[in-house]
Amino acid sequence: MVSSSEIYLQLVEPSGHLVAEGTWDATLQANCLYECAHLAKPGHRCRLLQGSQEIMPNTALAALDLSLGTCIQVVWPSSSASYIHSQRRAFAAIKADSSIVTCGGSAYGGSAGCGGDSSAVAPLLTDGVVKFCGSSRAAINVDGSVVAWCGGDSSAVAPLLMEGVVQVCRSRQAFAAIKADGSVVTWGSAACGGNSSEVAGLLTDGVVQVCGSSKAFVAIKADGRVVTWGGAGCGGNSSAVAPLLTEGVVQVCGSSKAFAAIKVDGSVVTWGDAGYGGDSSAVAPLLREGVVQVYASLFAFAAIKADGSVVAWGGAASGGSSAKVAPLLMEGVVQVCESHGSFAAIKTDGSVVTWGSALSGGNSSAVAPLLTEGVVQVCGSSRAFAAITVDGSVVTWGGAACGGDSSAVARHLTDGVVQVCGSSRAFAATTVDGRVVTWGDACCGGDSSGVAPLLMEGVVQVCESSRAFAAIKADRSVVTWGSAACGGDSSAVAPLLRDGVVQVYASLFAFAAIKADGSVVTWGSADSGGDSSAAAPFLMEGKFFKQKHRNLCLQQVDLVGNC
Repeated sequence: MVSSSEIYLQLVEPSGHLVAEGTWDATLQANCLYECAHLAKPGHRCRLLQGSQEIMPNTALAALDLSLGTCIQVVWPSSSASYIHSQRRAFAAIKADSSIVTCGGSAYGGSAGCGGDSSAVAPLLTDGVVKFCGSSRAAINVDGSVVAWCGGDSSAVAPLLMEGVVQVCRSRQAFAAIKADGSVVTWGSAACGGNSSEVAGLLTDGVVQVCGSSKAFVAIKADGRVVTWGGAGCGGNSSAVAPLLTEGVVQVCGSSKAFAAIKVDGSVVTWGDAGYGGDSSAVAPLLREGVVQVYASLFAFAAIKADGSVVAWGGAASGGSSAKVAPLLMEGVVQVCESHGSFAAIKTDGSVVTWGSALSGGNSSAVAPLLTEGVVQVCGSSRAFAAITVDGSVVTWGGAACGGDSSAVARHLTDGVVQVCGSSRAFAATTVDGRVVTWGDACCGGDSSGVAPLLMEGVVQVCESSRAFAAIKADRSVVTWGSAACGGDSSAVAPLLRDGVVQVYASLFAFAAIKADGSVVTWGSADSGGDSSAAAPFLMEGKFFKQKHRNLCLQQVDLVGNC
């Protein structure tokens, strides 16, 4: 029986897939819903919608209009690879008993290599894997344990990772795992946050979210306090703003060397390297209230406010200054996407505004007439953008060698495109009939001619590493192309990818596929996660992930999307 002080809600994707359901205390803010959604796809941004109204993280649950029903739509906007994303060199698998298994290059938190070779933990990956924890490359087994490779030598903390792990986050060369009791366990390079001993007393309970920069971590506690550790120059030392981080923090975002925290009152606090957005003093008056979302490029941040305006700071040449387009960012912005050195904002009227390095897509003047209305999604590579319009056509701009020039395939991009994803220097577009169109650097997946017959129909999802792509088809087979060294060649495991694949994740140079039976198949660079043979026995089966944390509950969800 749900009490009057509790609200029953369902988080549902547009496809109808139930992400989570449960009851929440009506006194909480919607940030708790975002946390729940992020547990389903850690490392991915999402938007929550009730009807046509977007729910912001600081929206009070009590303010939701329940006359519209209890269904909250979860939308996963496509986003570009950031510096942290492009430095993925490890995998960590969470099993259903919430234990963790790791492997990979010791320099990246693992043993030999960077995750392409998980042979050292293969016996641990043979059963119970249900998902990978987003950018941390963590696979969740039905027993709740975690298996990780390439960035994953967790032997020093193994006893702490045998159960109760609910989320894994990573920096460039380290991991941080949140357990069901709110404690945090870290491993990997001490210089990158793998050693949290100096703040251990603050990480024993109450942690609800962890975010990483390249060499540091920040943890948000249930009472809104923030704890930081790792490289001081990358945000690991927040002492300069400590009084502002003692309460009320609801979200944290990281550039490569700095952090930005949103507080419950809509204000923003920043710290870390000034050249990477750690110093927001130049725009401080604009960040005192009303901020609902923050995005990061390599060197800068962009914040959307409740009135739809945007505030940018950090490296001026890399998106930290939006002065040239300021009048266009005064209202109506609903989403921001980043490349390595620029930003692209979508407005309510479907127009797009860009700023930052022209070499990274910050100058869209060449296609400006095509971006005045109707854009529904923007995706970035390292130095270019691709926008999908309401009619399914695609517009590209930025570095030609990085996918900014799609003229060679323009005739295939005039209608019907429903998804675009980008590697570091190429794009892959999926059409409504399941075809895939690619362009950009051939060595990074821009040329799919070698597998063209397999991409003519039936593709339902495409995932990218830094220089390759992997496509899941309706028959649950996988097709790969791009740099062989980065997972573009899956011939070594081809028999295992002919059927049953339900999800694919990528590290910098490798891929990991979860099959319907919960087993995991990896390929690509052994230094980046492509060989999981050492963990195989622990990745052989298991379909469900169940977790209760605070006032939220993730349902047991079948991997193919059925509860």
